[in-house]
Amino acid sequence: MRVLERLKPLALAGLIAIGTAAQTNPLQAQSTEVLTVAGGCFWCVESDFESVPGVIEAVSGYTGGKVANPTYKDVTRGGSGHYEAVQIIFDPAKVSRQRLLEMFFRSVDPTDAGGQFCDRGESYRTAVFVSNKAETALADRVKAEAQQALGQKIVTPVLPTKTFYKAEDYHQDYYKGNSLVFTRFGPKRQAAAYKRYRQACGRDARVAKLWGDAAPFAKGY
Repeated sequence: MRVLERLKPLALAGLIAIGTAAQTNPLQAQSTEVLTVAGGCFWCVESDFESVPGVIEAVSGYTGGKVANPTYKDVTRGGSGHYEAVQIIFDPAKVSRQRLLEMFFRSVDPTDAGGQFCDRGESYRTAVFVSNKAETALADRVKAEAQQALGQKIVTPVLPTKTFYKAEDYHQDYYKGNSLVFTRFGPKRQAAAYKRYRQACGRDARVAKLWGDAAPFAKGY
């Protein structure tokens, strides 16, 4: 009994230490969710959603196709069936899946079935990928509400989730990279090249024209 009595304070101290560790390490304590979308150039989608409070990370990749372990060339030349897509990893306690979907539809041209802005072809089409009935119902509802708000038919499909293949390392966080790249505008650092590409492609101008003040990311580069 005396031994047990001595152990009780030690056990209590151990429980307090565990609780304190959980509070001081929120990444371990929190649960995260994933939303996968295709919105044309994945550099742009990644850039947009990594600016949203509650989004932990956005990862560029490929999904929806029939080719295993595709490369960027496989996807962009067509025939693989893959979309340029982004996995948005988020904390649902800080931002909801519904809110992210609402922002997604208003960050693209969902009336365009042939690509997005200056990027044409199957790999640049828009889509929302879902994993279960609840996600499907939510995506369908948000899509219908966006269509009503826009007053035009939205062609962005809601599709079953398929294997997501992470894109090559040089595509990740391209929008804020510092590497020197050669572009049609001449040699530039990645971040500067990205801004010039986004402006030249007309993404923000088209989104602002479609959605007006409801467009969450139209920066007018």
